[in-house]
Amino acid sequence: MKQRILNLNSLKISIGNITFKNPIWVASGTFGYGTEAPDLIDVNTLGAIVTKSITRQPREGNPPPRIVETSSGMINSIGLANIGVEQYIKEMLPVYDNLSTNIIMNIAGTDINEYIEILELIENRSSNIAGYEINISCPNVKKGGMEFGVDFEMTAKLTEELRKRTDRLIIMKLSPNVTDIVSIGKAAENAGADGVSAINTVVGMSINAKTIKSNIFTTYGGLSGPAIKPVGLAAVHKLYNQLSIPIIGMGGIVSSTDVLEYILAGSTAVQVGTANFRNPASGENIIDLIAKYIEESSWETTIDMVGKVQTYN
Repeated sequence: MKQRILNLNSLKISIGNITFKNPIWVASGTFGYGTEAPDLIDVNTLGAIVTKSITRQPREGNPPPRIVETSSGMINSIGLANIGVEQYIKEMLPVYDNLSTNIIMNIAGTDINEYIEILELIENRSSNIAGYEINISCPNVKKGGMEFGVDFEMTAKLTEELRKRTDRLIIMKLSPNVTDIVSIGKAAENAGADGVSAINTVVGMSINAKTIKSNIFTTYGGLSGPAIKPVGLAAVHKLYNQLSIPIIGMGGIVSSTDVLEYILAGSTAVQVGTANFRNPASGENIIDLIAKYIEESSWETTIDMVGKVQTYN
């Protein structure tokens, strides 16, 4: 493990009533359940671990091929493969008791009742989970497959119902595949969310011209990686100008420079995602670089930088 000599206090942030040692989190779906890489990274150095999405029942996910590399990122269509909430409670919650970083549990469902049931099962157990990130890019089966995250009324209703049932953090994960991401963010805020994370993956497609086949079994998948960073930055900045709750930025972060850009755009914290597939220590490596930048700059903390980008209008 690396020996640190930098003062890391400048990196502390708070969301709701939870303090995070730094703004560097790892994104859902890119770091497993948070315990799979103990020899590659000291997870306790991270600000938070956002788990892969957990559903009510175990899911095998979509058939292969379901991941393909692109020229500037990757497309995935994993299909929310996971062990289900009951196995998660049995296997993972006890492990989290031994970690000193914050755990944010990502929840996915196909209707409001499924989200509620998952959350209530966790709330009925004693655990050190700091909060929940709610994946609202899931199809609501009662609305004909419409994603929760494309309808501000559905987003508000889901947020409101979850808020009634927990005092832990609720962070709504916003989709970029909408006409107006700000209206979705405002709906979440007004219904009681402690924060929003932006952005989820962008719909993409990959084709093999030699075989004349789609490279993804489901035809379309979620594009992530450097290609979507400009989309993520724009979404964060738009949200920052209209919301009063914290924003957790994500999309194409592979370096400390990317993190700084997201903070300047309006992010209180960030999530490192696709970069973890290449190097699970990507997030850990960035922490010291951000602390070093703060020490050498006129800023005192990362919080001082949030939303301070200078625009021409």
